[in-house]
Amino acid sequence: MTSNPLLDFSDLPLFDRIQPEHVAPAIDALLKQAEAALEQVTAPNFPSEWTAIARVLDVATERLGRAWGTVGHLNAVADTPALRAAYNEAMPRVTAFWTRLGADERLYAKYKGIDVATLNAEQRKAHANAMRNFVLGGAELQGAARERYAEIQERQAELSQKFSEHALDATDAFAHYADLSELDGVPPDVVAAARAAAEAEGKAGYKLTLKMPCYLPVMQFARSSALRERLYRAYVTRASEFGDPAFDNTPLILEILKLRQEEAQLLGYRNFGQLSVVPKMAESPEQVIGFLRDLAAKAKPYGQRDVVQLRDFASRELGIADPQPWDWSYIGEKLKEARYAFSEQEVKPYFPAPKVLDGLFKIVQNLFEVQIRRDDAPVWHPSVVFYRIERQTPDGVQKVGQFYLDPSARAAKRGGAWMDDVRARWLRPDDQRLQTPVAHLVCNFAEGVDGKPPLLTHDDVITLFHEFGHGLHHMLTQVNEHDVSGISGVEWDAVELPSQFMENFCWEWDVLQNMTAHVDTGAPLPRALYDKMIAAKNFQSGMQTLRQIEFALFDMLLHTQLDASAAQPGAVMALLNEVRTEVAVLPSPAFSRTPMTFTHIFSGGYAAGYYSYKWAEVLSADAYAAFEETVDAQGLPSVETGRRYREAILEAGGSRSAMESFKAFRGREPSIDALLRHQGMSEPLAEEALA
Repeated sequence: MTSNPLLDFSDLPLFDRIQPEHVAPAIDALLKQAEAALEQVTAPNFPSEWTAIARVLDVATERLGRAWGTVGHLNAVADTPALRAAYNEAMPRVTAFWTRLGADERLYAKYKGIDVATLNAEQRKAHANAMRNFVLGGAELQGAARERYAEIQERQAELSQKFSEHALDATDAFAHYADLSELDGVPPDVVAAARAAAEAEGKAGYKLTLKMPCYLPVMQFARSSALRERLYRAYVTRASEFGDPAFDNTPLILEILKLRQEEAQLLGYRNFGQLSVVPKMAESPEQVIGFLRDLAAKAKPYGQRDVVQLRDFASRELGIADPQPWDWSYIGEKLKEARYAFSEQEVKPYFPAPKVLDGLFKIVQNLFEVQIRRDDAPVWHPSVVFYRIERQTPDGVQKVGQFYLDPSARAAKRGGAWMDDVRARWLRPDDQRLQTPVAHLVCNFAEGVDGKPPLLTHDDVITLFHEFGHGLHHMLTQVNEHDVSGISGVEWDAVELPSQFMENFCWEWDVLQNMTAHVDTGAPLPRALYDKMIAAKNFQSGMQTLRQIEFALFDMLLHTQLDASAAQPGAVMALLNEVRTEVAVLPSPAFSRTPMTFTHIFSGGYAAGYYSYKWAEVLSADAYAAFEETVDAQGLPSVETGRRYREAILEAGGSRSAMESFKAFRGREPSIDALLRHQGMSEPLAEEALA
């Protein structure tokens, strides 16, 4: 067992050595150790004392969590049949242990017996969270109810993993080998990448896939409506009854919803929505629904105006009298080009990935008074790069945290972008050593072609800044209690605040000057082009806001109003169609099956919580307004404001409520005004704008 890399906790994970055959023996060994630790701390003579429990139990469970997190990460970014099999084989045992731990009456009693007066502020918050989580974890259930709760957790974990696998496999299964004649209008770098992908398989033509770096530019720029329709139909019907039956997520969704409803009722709640908001900022599902509908009412006139303008332009300039769903992205791009003389493809050459990273690092270093530099660590793919964050202190240079950056899209890698933790900051109770935090930052950008570095769209740049904001929240924490350090313990509907906050810098002229250099000439982004970007910033913001509200409202209603115990296969789509009728301004085709790949709520932790993006956007816009109010003489963000933000929000982590942290920074509760202003929706529209 000493040769098993998953059991080496001396420093960073040995990603270059981990093999599928290591998973089962490592997890079994760590489960055995965790079980022994649980028995030890729940023995009658073991003291109800915070540090004593942590020294035994938390050390064992933290190791289990780190090893299992490593396996889960590899399953997401380097999936193979053997690794998937090993992950799925071990998952029921891991899930069963965490369920037992969270519901253990003996451990609950030990925590009840802890004298809170002996704890510091961080420990008191962690203790309060733990007491709440014991109740939500079923610790007060008895007999058959307790057994059923455990069964539900194990089955939900299995179904969520299968949902994610189906979404990935259905995406990877599609390929269209196009002729060059079909690709008229598609950006040259996308065409080159498609040709290279086909050549790599020894095939003729140009390989088009449903991965975002390929799919999105085809939908935006391909002049062939037939090609757009082919990819659109494939994309919106992934993992549904319209494709390979082996990947159909319909029955999984119904069972997941049924189990969530049953879980909530076992714990004394009417529905899963009620259960979901207990540890969040929102007070009730009704408050969330009201928030979303109020925001929809504010955004809908702008969305309706957007559609009127799209239809008029399509008919007048493009000869498209009856736009179809696969036409809207193309029409929108053409309208933006016509109105602002601006195209995403015109901007893209100014954003080589290395230059963007340099600019990102510069703003972070200047604003938050840290340094970022390359570091060394074993990695899972040659494109992964490792970095460290340091801070100058009176005692010298201090390591604050480290992170892996995995930027490129590839086969066997889950789509989307995310931050995940490798380990948390923790003043370890076993040896009093300060463990520094480590993060994964994962994106899915196009790779470079023809010997050039990868080129990012401005949306890609925003995505990178977003995930880095999550990473800063995790890595800049100064909290020493691991359950409330970084993002741990932060209310789920506030966890997007630092990520969405960072997006704002992608629109600042002085920031962009330091992160743009034309891939051929090295010239920075021209001011005239920047001005066009700013003019187009809120282009279709009404439609985009309504789209996010549609997802969020559907999610919350799905978990509060649908009777999952009796739901038929068509019930989920029927509810989505009701939501679309209420808030959407663009019709969706009857064959669209977007819930079947809605991984955020069915396998990504956002169940009855997708509203968090909009909820936290209110916080982040208001927080950024503080920087707008305190720019320095050169028009750059204030270092003093950055320091206050770092200390009040990032360093505090989950050691206090999100509202306390926000008020510590802003001096008041958040206001929606900044969000509406940032999105160009602060003034009511005149009637003629909708004509």
